Parts: sequence; C-alpha cells; structure tokens
Amino acid sequence: MSQTASHAPASAPTVLSTRTVQGACNLCEAICGLEFQVETTTHGERIAAVRGNDKDPFSRGHICPKAVALKDLHEDPDRLRMPMKRSGDTWQPIGWDEAFDLVVDGLARVREQHGASAVAVYQGNPNVHNWGNITHGPLFFGQLKTRHRFSATSVDQLPHHLVAYWLYGHQMRIPIPDIDHTRFLLVLGGNPLASNGSLMTVPDVRQRLKDLRQRGGKLIVIDPRRTETAAVADAHHFITPGTDAAWLLSVIHTLFAENLTKPGPLTGLLDQLDALREAVQAFSPDATAALTGIDAATTRALVRELAAADGAACYGRMGVSTQAHGVVCQWAIQVINLLTGNVDREGGTLLTAPAVDLIKLGLMGPGHHDAWRSRVRGAPEFSGELPVSVMAEEMLTPGKGQIRALVTACGNPVLSTPNGRQLDQALQGLDFMVAIDFYLNETTRHANVILPPTCFVEHDHYDLLFWHLAVRNATRYSQAIVQPAAGALHDWQIYTELARRYAQRTWALEKASVGQRLQGLAKRALMGRLRPDQMLALGLRKSSYPLTMKQLRAHPEGIDLGPLKPSLLNLLGKRHKRIQLLPGAITRDLHDVLARVAASNQPGTASDTAVQGQPSAELKLIGRRDVRSNNSWMHNSPRLVTGKPRCVLWIHPADAQARALTEGQTVQVRSRVGEVRVPVHITEDIKPGVVSLPHGWGHDRQGTGLRVAQAHAGASLNDLTDDRLTDGISGNAAFSAVPVRVAA
Repeated sequence: MSQTASHAPASAPTVLSTRTVQGACNLCEAICGLEFQVETTTHGERIAAVRGNDKDPFSRGHICPKAVALKDLHEDPDRLRMPMKRSGDTWQPIGWDEAFDLVVDGLARVREQHGASAVAVYQGNPNVHNWGNITHGPLFFGQLKTRHRFSATSVDQLPHHLVAYWLYGHQMRIPIPDIDHTRFLLVLGGNPLASNGSLMTVPDVRQRLKDLRQRGGKLIVIDPRRTETAAVADAHHFITPGTDAAWLLSVIHTLFAENLTKPGPLTGLLDQLDALREAVQAFSPDATAALTGIDAATTRALVRELAAADGAACYGRMGVSTQAHGVVCQWAIQVINLLTGNVDREGGTLLTAPAVDLIKLGLMGPGHHDAWRSRVRGAPEFSGELPVSVMAEEMLTPGKGQIRALVTACGNPVLSTPNGRQLDQALQGLDFMVAIDFYLNETTRHANVILPPTCFVEHDHYDLLFWHLAVRNATRYSQAIVQPAAGALHDWQIYTELARRYAQRTWALEKASVGQRLQGLAKRALMGRLRPDQMLALGLRKSSYPLTMKQLRAHPEGIDLGPLKPSLLNLLGKRHKRIQLLPGAITRDLHDVLARVAASNQPGTASDTAVQGQPSAELKLIGRRDVRSNNSWMHNSPRLVTGKPRCVLWIHPADAQARALTEGQTVQVRSRVGEVRVPVHITEDIKPGVVSLPHGWGHDRQGTGLRVAQAHAGASLNDLTDDRLTDGISGNAAFSAVPVRVAA
C-alpha cells in the first residue's frame, strides 16, 4: 500500500486574493479552453472553480465533466508528490537524487547483462496530451536503444497511421472531417458525443452536429450500439461487431457498380482504380448482408445519398480500428472519401494547417512498417513500435531478447491492453521496473521506483499533436494555473535528468565512435537546457503564420487561424507523389474478409444456436465510452464516479431472456483468457447477440493507492479481451467482437 501522511485537523484557510486564469483541458482530444478561479489563501493556492472559456475561438465555452475534475486531480491526496521506492509490499518516499540513481542503475544493469532490447518501454495515452513528454521524452527513451517499444497507439489508432502512411506518405497526414461545412456525415465505430471527437479534435460537438442538420445536412451512424451520437442522428443502423470491413467494401462495390465514383481534382493522382474495382467485385451489398446485418437496400440507399451530397465525410474511429480487419476498415474509409471526391474538399475531409507543424519541422518521421518483427509471435513493427498485444509474451517467453525490465510512462496497461491478467503476471517476473506516473495504480504497483511528475494544472501547456487533428485551425498556449509544490519536477525535467545520467552510466556500452558519442552528449545537453516553451518559440519561427510567443502569451484564450482548406493535392503534386489505392497487404487481407462473407451465406449459419437445450454462450463483446471516463485514473475523482454505476454489462432483452437474466443481476462473463463478474443492464439500445462493457475499470486488485477507484472497482474489460485476437496486418488489438459466454 502507498504511504500517506497523517495530519492533525487544520484551521480553515483565509482567502487573501482571487484571480482568473485562462488555460486548457488536456484530458481528452477536445482540448477545450477553460477559465480557472484561483484563490490565494493562508495555506497556499487552490482552484475554487473551473468553467468553460466563452472567449476561446475553438471550443466556444464548451466544457464537459472531466475538465471540472482537474481540481480533483490537483487536490487528490492519493496523488504521489515525491519519488517512491518499493520494498516488498511497502512503499517509502525518497529524494530525487536517490530515485534517479536507482532507476539508472537498475536499467543499466539489465542492459549490461542481457542487451539493450531486454529493456522495454510502454507509453500510455496521456503522453500525447502532455507536451513535456513529447518534447523531452525522446531524450531518454532514445538512449535505451531498444526494439521493445510499445504504446497505447496499438490499442487504438494504429490503423489510421498505417493507412495515412501508405496513401498520403506520412503517418500523421490524416484528413479530418470538415464537420463545420459538411452536409453528410457517416460515422462508424465512433461516438463523438461521448469522446468529444477522436482523431477529429472537435469540442462543442453537439452544437456542431445541430448546425450540420440546420443547414440541411444528415448524420448517419453505423454501430452495434445505439450510442449517444446515434441517438441524435437522422438514422442509426445496427451492425454485427467485427464486420465493418465487409460492409465498407460493399459501399465501394456499389460506388463502382452504379457509376457513382467522381474523384474530382484528385483523379489524376489515383493509381490502381481498375485493380480496386476488381478487388471489391465479390462484396456486393447482397453478399455482405447476412454477415453484417445491414440489408442490401439500406446499403445502396446510403451510398447514393453519400455520393450525391454536396460535401460528405465518412469517419470511422476506435470501434472499426480495434477489430480483426481494422486496417482494411480505415483503408476502405479513405477509399470511399477519395472515390466520392470528398478528400481535400471543403465539406469533405481536409488536412489541417497547425501553427507548429511537426511534419514540416521534421520532428515526426513519415513512418515505416514491418522493418522488423517481434521475437515470439513475429508481429510487425510500425514506426519503431511493436503492437502491445505481444508485450506480455515477450516478458514470459525465455530466450535471447526476453524483456527483463520495463519503463512505463503515464500508462496503466494492466487495465488498458488485451489480456490484462496475463500482463499482470508478466510484470511480477521482471528484474526491474520504473514508472513515470503520479499514481500507484494496477500497473505501477509492480514498479521498483515511481517518479511522479507535476500534474496538468501545475505546468504550462501547448497541444503539439491535437492541432494536427482539429476541425478548425487555431492555436493556444497556457501558463501554469497554480504553482507546483517545492521540490516537484515537471515531466520534461525528469526525462532530461534521466537522459543525462543514463548516458554517463552506459557510455561504455555505446557502439558508436567516441566522436559520435560526444556529439550525442552535446545534443542532449543542449536539448536539456531548453524548456518546452523555448522549443515552442523556435518552432514558431518556422511557422506558416506570423506568430510569436509574445502573441500567444497575450492571448491565453487562443487565436483563431481560420477554417481548414484544401492542401493535399498541392502537397502531393509538389512531391510528385501518387496515391496507390490498393496496397499489397490490403489485397491479402481481403481474402480473409471474403472467406467470412462466403461462410455467412452458407445454409445453416447461425450466431446463437442451441447446445444441449441451452442457448449458445457465443455473444460478441464490444467496449463502451463514457463522457466522464477517458483513462483509468479518472475513476479516482469522486465527481466522475458518482451516480448510477456505469461499469455494467449491456445486453439485449432477447439475450437476457434466453439466459433467464434480470435487470441488475450479477452475471459471469467468460472469454478464452479470463472471466469477470458484473451487473447487467437490459436494453434495446444494443444489437441482439452483442454485449458491451466500458473500458478502464477493474480497480479491485490489491496494492494500489486509488481509494476512490477501489470503492467503485467495477470489472476490467481487458480481463476478457484476447491478446491473440489482433488485426492481421498491423497487430493492433481487436477489442471488438470478442467471443464471450454470459451466465447467471
């Protein structure tokens, strides 16, 4: 258990002054502008209130419950504020010098004994929301020289990046729906009313969807669940989980079959059109209907509307990425937008023009795929990372290259990656582990040392990544809202010091020449002396906009840079690039999709047949997003877990009746890898044959320091998801359509 201090009751603080500070929320991709009411008291600074910033040109005053919880995070007594060292089952606070020495010695010792790739890295989702990780994390992680690098990318958006790399030449060149101008928005596997947009940074999305309909546009949702977004759509169509690839291929088939293709200005850059037409020939809406559950007439009517719309966008998110053919899904979505002339078109999908463009600055490489493979399963890397689905087996399987040490940064993979129980077991066997995190959670409890950075309101912030995905060009720099405690370190300071000490400790292990090593040390020393805001100032000098740090500081509410504009055609033309519509890996994966389509049309095929008088327990498990929950640590905020329990299993009335289940009853859910017990919620808002459980819960493990979360433990979806179920091309986790059995 974590060590907590005991304090005598203190007298109520006296408020000395009050000020308003403009900042931003970086808990999710919406990056909403906020106003903080900060009080200076006789006991120090405190946040009195958090509200949306009406002056922000991008978020326009929007706020969701997560932003208000920034106050809870700052004040949370469970949040670690000093480095912690584990001794057996107990923890004790230590100084920063001792902590850095322990970390460097532990990692270097494993590297000396077993090689660089015996040390692994896992970077969680909050890394990309916290710019100090982006600016200074590479200083340290690059030092480790390991091929065992993992991140939340491969339990989320990896297919997006791979498809962007293939089609448009860069992993971050992802066209964004021009939601403010489109007249037809088709959403698959996404729920922006709960997520505030994802790989489509779109605050105030409810109003933006209202505006879409007021200008005569339509919103159509394809999803196994009637989501919050589906509830406000013009139409919602249930689809069988894991079959989106087949349905999207039937859309492409219909575009060709009914001569609805009109690529427009991009026509001259599209290669392999005839090969594409041939590849989708067998995926007619009639052929795919039995598998997907969407009848042929509905599909054809939707395709005709999409093709006829004056500006349309097909958008698919996590639900279509995290399935067995997730890359095919994201590829097909891009192909649909290309064939209908809606890529690089106002009202369609467009590239952004951020003030600090990481692509133009050369700070983010285009990507590469399958340059090497994992040791045990042979899973391919993408841009230097292996899919997280293989991380546990790389720890548990003996032999040369076995992972023996781990660095986690702002992540809780025991709850967020497939087959969490297996990873839990694997972490127990490591020789050494360090976590850069401010919570003692289900993953960090296995660490030898925890290094806690300051929290979000205690340092300045700039969204380096999410302006690349925003539905409108804007920019915003935020100063720290409150001052950190004396002795606290920001994440960038932690990485800088780790990089410096690790380089000195492992000098003799470097295979580079002395000159190259000295050059590396000098570069790291220079980078280490630059704060993130100083790096931002340098980036602004090469911006396409006339912006300075002085201007950003003068406008903490943000600066509007205008709507998205067509740019892809010009970009590809300048580089003499063409769009190859049919990558080889896609062609190979289509054979598997076609086999599923053929099998679904065989006589006698059924998804829930009786076995010995009982219904088959083969139901398809999908995840669920909630507006009050983005990462597992948010469950330690009292205001985000109040109300009705949200970690419940959604099930259709017909499936509940077949199993004699009643509302609120605790059921056992079993998969190949594990089982959980959870209450059921019986609802017609989910397709028959499908059950849904939200992600991020499962706080019943011993040895954590999350008292609020433990009191609202719930069950972990990832004790059921299967590390062997992955996308065939990328290795991305397949969380959708996991076969499960449900019983009282």
